[in-house]
Amino acid sequence: MKAKINAITSAMVTAAAISGGILHAAQAQITPASPLPVASPQSQGFSTEGLKRIDTFFKREIANNQMPGAVLAVAKNGKLVIYEAYGYRNKATNTPMTKDTIFELASMTKIMTAVSALTFYEQGNLTLKSPVSLWFPQFKDMKVGQVGADGTITTAPAKQQITVQDLMRHTNGLTYGGRGATPIHKQFPEGSVASAIQYNGPEVLDKLSSAALLHEPGTVWNYGFGLDVLGLIQEKMTGKPLSEIMRERIWNKVGMVDTGFTKTVKNEARFAHPLPVDPVTGKPQSMAILTATLKYDCGGGCAYGTASDYLRFGQMLLNGGTIDGKRVLGPQTVAFMTSDHLGTEIKNELTNTEAGRAGYGFGLSVAVRKDRGIAAINGNIGDYTWNGAYGTTFWADPKEKLVVVMMAAAPGEIRKEYRERLNALIYGALEK
Repeated sequence: MKAKINAITSAMVTAAAISGGILHAAQAQITPASPLPVASPQSQGFSTEGLKRIDTFFKREIANNQMPGAVLAVAKNGKLVIYEAYGYRNKATNTPMTKDTIFELASMTKIMTAVSALTFYEQGNLTLKSPVSLWFPQFKDMKVGQVGADGTITTAPAKQQITVQDLMRHTNGLTYGGRGATPIHKQFPEGSVASAIQYNGPEVLDKLSSAALLHEPGTVWNYGFGLDVLGLIQEKMTGKPLSEIMRERIWNKVGMVDTGFTKTVKNEARFAHPLPVDPVTGKPQSMAILTATLKYDCGGGCAYGTASDYLRFGQMLLNGGTIDGKRVLGPQTVAFMTSDHLGTEIKNELTNTEAGRAGYGFGLSVAVRKDRGIAAINGNIGDYTWNGAYGTTFWADPKEKLVVVMMAAAPGEIRKEYRERLNALIYGALEK
């Protein structure tokens, strides 16, 4: 069980009814199949018609072979209001999707890596302006690259060192090689998972520190390896693997029993698989992480988990750092984490990675909405979010007291469209 259940001897528990695939009836307490106390969606402001649209959307996309399946988990006012499995865990083997299916989280790992680092921050053991070279001296004298017209790279010494804050907010210049075609990009591994397949921790640090930075530290938001380095800093501080650090500081407290970095014989059959063919390109697709052996716990993209686990993680953040009486972070730290850390001086290239995020700044591992409009997706000022390249989605809206987690194994470009569609469906279903 993921939460301590208070004994309720006098209350009758109403059985949850399923209508059109969406949970409708309330329960008096948490059950093994429920990550949070359950309430009917209508009692928390969702319309019946809106719920039908959500249900129809997933069933239609799966029937049209656009995605293999999904698990959707939504909490409103701390209550579980939508919790449904759709389609297939593995379409190729006709294995049905279940709520306990495990998904590769990809970059949704980054938020957990930042949260675990912030527990050290709260202990006074980590400051945001600390240079990375404090732990890894090879990062002390980094060079910033410049590509000439002939394609050659010239370098100049970085004016400032990469800091912990730069790692968390993607202002470090350690770009993902797969996100550009310049000679500088080619010096970097393609991404977090690719780096963990090829290198162990010390090797990836040497690889990153020997490359030319794409930008001067602290000047440009650019997606890359910051959270991987942050995870390795935590390992250096403790002498423990990142998985053990997160288990002690986050997962055990939140009740995230199915989250980790290394598959076991016991859980391997529960992992979701993508469609064999990308529905957009028509080309074969796969996820190397499902079969590869990873050489380090990459904090930028290598964790896995269930919708249930991540919903509890999101609810913990929305609660101000606590859940079921167990504290992970203080409320002021969560507020600090989910505030914009770019300001007006740092160039914001967020929309190059997330096209719908115009009007967003960036906090410590999460995009943070600064304006009610501008963005192509709905929401409120102060909502925060990040997604995963394999098809997973997370956001929290403090004004609506809303947490949304959608898990799918959909690694192609279609995942970006689903982020916008799901957003429209969820907010469109709210009637108060």
